[in-house]
Amino acid sequence: MPTAVLTDRERTAVQAYLRLLHTVRAAFDTAAGPPDSPRPPVVPPAVLAEAEQALARAGLTGNEEAFFGLLRSWCPET
Repeated sequence: MPTAVLTDRERTAVQAYLRLLHTVRAAFDTAAGPPDSPRPPVVPPAVLAEAEQALARAGLTGNEEAFFGLLRSWCPET
């Protein structure tokens, strides 16, 4: 399996995306609370902003195919 060597900015973008992904998964985790208390999914604006800024700094804004290729090669279980 090929190993991707990411630049610091690409690695930062991937890490920010993974934090965003884990935050969204946690927001939608219905098993964490009582079954009758629906919680609206909330993603803290700072987490979303961090991911967007990291993508922009890495030059990946608007190039999702390249970004997800990096993500798959660096973190295939995602």
